[in-house]
Amino acid sequence: MSEEEHDTADEAQRVTVERRGHVLLFGLNRADKMNAVDQAMVGQLNAAYTLLETEDEFRCGVLFAHGPNFTAGLNLAYFAERWERGENPFAPSEGQIDPWGLVGRPRRKPVVCAVQGRCYTLGIELLLAADVRIGAEGTRFAQLEVQRGIYPVGGATLRFAQEVGWGNAMRWLLTGDEYGAAEALRIGLLQEVVPLGEQLERALAIAGRIAAAAPVGVRATRDSARQTLEEGYQAALRRMIPDLAHMLRTTQDAKEGVRSFIERRAAVFSGP
Repeated sequence: MSEEEHDTADEAQRVTVERRGHVLLFGLNRADKMNAVDQAMVGQLNAAYTLLETEDEFRCGVLFAHGPNFTAGLNLAYFAERWERGENPFAPSEGQIDPWGLVGRPRRKPVVCAVQGRCYTLGIELLLAADVRIGAEGTRFAQLEVQRGIYPVGGATLRFAQEVGWGNAMRWLLTGDEYGAAEALRIGLLQEVVPLGEQLERALAIAGRIAAAAPVGVRATRDSARQTLEEGYQAALRRMIPDLAHMLRTTQDAKEGVRSFIERRAAVFSGP
């Protein structure tokens, strides 16, 4: 096999995709390079997140990483050249979902993350764009950009303070220092810390609980919460009763939820 053919074969496996019932798993798969993000991985993540969003059978996604590390970040030399030309190498194709949630079509389905080992720069920003985050004991985090003369452009400056508070965010963004899973849990970057090796199992359990709920209810709940963050309290408040009325009139899952309550039985949701 030629070197070019070998590179093509490797690139074909940058992100694994696995269907497990109503949950779609996507795994960073460049373990020999500490799952460092390159252009091929960006494109395959775009495709995986788009599959989650567009296929009705999938109700929740789980992002994880093969090997001992989540990701060591990106190949700065490669991406810096493109940024210097004013390009955005992370921009998805038209109609695709951006895993970092910065440009293009917005994602409406939830994503749970499972992390271990090193989780640097773009890895943290993938977590910040997700909905629930599980970390293994011993995971190390760092937003290193200030130590390289640049600043984060994958969402950390937009979301980190919102997630963990101004002082906590500035402590780590402005120094580039490394911190551990206990600190990530304390500030709210992680929702749970579990023994190493159990992080994916726990993420799948939570994703399974989400997938078992009514898809229309999950989507509306997430939409309302996101609108509050992005547009403010009053904007989300104005939509609540009109949206609920529309759901009850037009969706079978909302009707089934009410019926199951009246009949004192477990609901059976058909989705999407």
